[in-house]
Amino acid sequence: MHDTALLIGRFEPVHSGHLALLQEALRQAPQVIVVVGSAWQARSPKNPFTWQERQAMLLQALPEADRARVQVLPVRDYYNEAVWVQAVRAGVAERTQPGARIALVGHFKDATSSYLRAFPGWSLIDLPRQGSMDATAVRDAYFGATADTVGEALAPLAADIPASTRAQLQALAQTPHYMALQQEWRMLRGYREAWAKAPYPPVFVTVDAVLRCQNHVLLIRRAHAPGKGQLAVPGGFIEQRETVWQSCLRELVEETHCHLPEATMQAALQSVAVFDHPDRSQRGRTLTHAHYFDLGDAPFPVVQADDDAALVQWTRLDQLAGLEEEFFEDHFHMLDHFLGLTGSLMSSEQLSSTKRA
Repeated sequence: MHDTALLIGRFEPVHSGHLALLQEALRQAPQVIVVVGSAWQARSPKNPFTWQERQAMLLQALPEADRARVQVLPVRDYYNEAVWVQAVRAGVAERTQPGARIALVGHFKDATSSYLRAFPGWSLIDLPRQGSMDATAVRDAYFGATADTVGEALAPLAADIPASTRAQLQALAQTPHYMALQQEWRMLRGYREAWAKAPYPPVFVTVDAVLRCQNHVLLIRRAHAPGKGQLAVPGGFIEQRETVWQSCLRELVEETHCHLPEATMQAALQSVAVFDHPDRSQRGRTLTHAHYFDLGDAPFPVVQADDDAALVQWTRLDQLAGLEEEFFEDHFHMLDHFLGLTGSLMSSEQLSSTKRA
């Protein structure tokens, strides 16, 4: 018998396969911890629900007696498995006694399930696939509908969608988020279809500029999908006859009109990092070269939004953590890498207090 059983997932949204794994976890131990991933992400077609909404889906799908045995642990996407594993272990340690016997319940669906082997010391209960339902199928049916036809679109899947999930889907469909997410979903489908006949899966190369000045950082609001209206650092795709350095400077100027001499930018350059997590972008395999510049206490360069930027703004570093849910893709984590916004490891209580700040 185990003291605690652990279930890890994104649950975007919760379906019958998730519940089958959760019920097995409840059979394995008196206490269950559900790690809800992709917490504090901006809404997107892949991650349309907040972690609180997914928590409600899970708990409301259980009998009341079982709800009292389940705790939800939200964990952000760090796009770094070692840091993510540390965060999960720290959150679990806060909720269990030292030396607790922990079982990790899961199913190896594909390469994205490799994290199940990242927790030596915990028993692994590897179960076969629990039914044929997949969250992607639910999202595709959902975003392919309209606010008025969501129920009809989901009817063929209704047997595998708990009432709590259906309620959240219906509720989101009545908000402005739904139409925005639909537009993103259509754009991303078209984007992938355009490359579907390429002889090899494409790998895209982009650049980003993290520009710091007087303990502020330069951000834009994206003008177009994907991520329309979300915060990002200036950047874009590299062109055929450019180095990543040239591309970075060009994109900075095109999006923000930040005209600084190249020598000034070279002197301000602190480091360059490649962000290459396979799941960092819903557009497909996209690698970015992020350049971190620090202008110190120099006067703020004059900036103006243009090109793919609807708005450009200098934002204080101490405000960035409170804006986490507004960032496009992994741009908050890009800032975290250079600026240390969250620290290498934070407890779940610290994560929660950061979000409330």
